[in-house]
Amino acid sequence: MLTFAAASLVLIMIPGPDQALITRNALAGGRRAGLLTMVGGMLGLSVHVGAAVLGISALLLASATAFAVLKVAGAAYLVWMGIATLRGARHTMKENAEGDGAGDQEARGGKHLRHGFLSNALNPKVALFFVTFLPQFLPSNSVLPKALLLSLVFAVIYVLWFSTYVFTVDRLGTWLRRPRVRARIEQVTGLLLIGFAARLAFQSP
Repeated sequence: MLTFAAASLVLIMIPGPDQALITRNALAGGRRAGLLTMVGGMLGLSVHVGAAVLGISALLLASATAFAVLKVAGAAYLVWMGIATLRGARHTMKENAEGDGAGDQEARGGKHLRHGFLSNALNPKVALFFVTFLPQFLPSNSVLPKALLLSLVFAVIYVLWFSTYVFTVDRLGTWLRRPRVRARIEQVTGLLLIGFAARLAFQSP
């Protein structure tokens, strides 16, 4: 269990689409937006957990066509998000002069949730993780209970890590939300999202 927990923490800490999206939304909408994005990511993970437990992910990854469809959809979504983030960087200075946009955070809650959900639900690498990494820690008997337990451990670590990350970003928010600083972060985040999309697009089945 400790080995699984340690390996999961390392995998979660590796920069990826989740971290990029959570950073983007936390800077744009504050702590609530970052946490909602994280919750959306958790919901996306739950899709793959359920699919892996039922064996659907294994069937999906066994089909080159199904894998390609999911891969293209996930890559296209990340590219779209990356372009939107780059465009947002150009408008940061003007938006800051007009106001911080806090009034529409409530309306955007569903949007932030959706960002996190789609980022994970459309990522075949997440499915690959649960059908290749997880089974290494499962016993020959009582597979389902242990799989659910390990999935819960992974989820708890995910929440703890990204909650800490969001609160850190929020604490540094005054400095990070300065127009020039935020614009640079948005530019880097946008490029990272497009980079993650390119890497996902060339992922072999």
